[in-house]
Amino acid sequence: MIPLTRRRLLRNLGLSAAALPFAGSLRAADAPAPKRRVIFVFSPNGTVPDEFWPDANGEGFAFKRILEPLQPFRDRTLLLKGISNQVRGDGDGHMRGMSCMLTGIELFPGNIQGGSDTPAGWASGLSIDQEIRNHLQANPATATRAGSLCLGVSVPNRADPWTRWAYAGPNQPLTPIDDPARVFQSLYGGVKDRETLGSVLDGVSAELRDFAAKASAADRELLDRHLTHVRELEQKLRQADTGAQRHPVPPPDPKLELVNDRIPDISRAQIGLLVGAFANDDARVATLQYTNSVGQARMTWLGIPDAHHTLSHDPDHAKESHEKLVKINTWFAGEIAHLAQRLASIPEADGNGNLLDNTTIVWTNELGKGNSHSQDNIPFVLVGGGLGFKTGRCLDLGGAPHNRLWLAIAHGIGHPITKFGNAALCKDGPLPLAS
Repeated sequence: MIPLTRRRLLRNLGLSAAALPFAGSLRAADAPAPKRRVIFVFSPNGTVPDEFWPDANGEGFAFKRILEPLQPFRDRTLLLKGISNQVRGDGDGHMRGMSCMLTGIELFPGNIQGGSDTPAGWASGLSIDQEIRNHLQANPATATRAGSLCLGVSVPNRADPWTRWAYAGPNQPLTPIDDPARVFQSLYGGVKDRETLGSVLDGVSAELRDFAAKASAADRELLDRHLTHVRELEQKLRQADTGAQRHPVPPPDPKLELVNDRIPDISRAQIGLLVGAFANDDARVATLQYTNSVGQARMTWLGIPDAHHTLSHDPDHAKESHEKLVKINTWFAGEIAHLAQRLASIPEADGNGNLLDNTTIVWTNELGKGNSHSQDNIPFVLVGGGLGFKTGRCLDLGGAPHNRLWLAIAHGIGHPITKFGNAALCKDGPLPLAS
């Protein structure tokens, strides 16, 4: 028998214009690629290097105190030491550390004055999360309903380069949604026109079934697989409430106050919504921003009344401040561990592992060390298996620009760009993290 091709199938069956867009993806539906997801997480004001970086590199590393909460995921963790934000130009270290982190490019000149002699404006390029989002959304096989999520936890109610790290494009900062109720509403509050939607898809399904009667056994098998694809599409598009979700997501506590002392509860609510969106394939890219650069949250639930940024400026020999900063950064590590655990607890819809197997969490900071404002040796902690990187090790990259990490992450997603942000910082290509 002559092998079936899409062109011959469409010619033989004479499908209508309404059915052609669905039929055009028949071959792609035969072998769907595994989902690839990435979450970028920000915590501010640098880390405490002597309690963060392991004493040994390679596979024999051991977590120091700050990263101990990630011990259950040690073999799924990749620590990247020796990465620098080499973007320079206008703005102070905190401004560039925040708004140049995901964008990898200079700030525009502007009139926002920071702690330096040069004021600045917004970033002059889009952020890597949006670069990846746009790539995935351009392909029907990887496009999702929300595209990406931009979430926050206790982000100040103001807009400046210290409070924004995600950008849709030059001069286009994205506002993180730090109210779980608003996140829930944006994901599940919209109601589609189900009657119209059902009419279109039901008509296409009926037409394909009619033509199946004219086809050979092999053609009918292919059409049956495609009808299944159409039914899945119909179900996905009709998801207008949590009851239609594969993993129903409960609404957040309506009594949850957006105040400093409730930061732990806000964090867990946002993580729950993020994981639910990934489980239901509403998005495959997300950013989660804790407070902001120069963030002054007071970690009262840890017994620390001091403002975080103020503590981060204390000298290294101030032992009490040192211990408080260790506790603060250990708490952030615990939230990363909770996010990883939630992802690992949900199996993939196709039975191929769990969400963490196909998701990479990228946790970073705007500074390597708070009291020096250093943008060298910025902490990068990657957890999960979504990008094909070899985990269970600590690498020292010798001062590589962080633009090369963004290239590696884009390649891991399947987007082989050759430059991102400042092109001069990309000349050595993506970091070799797969082996």
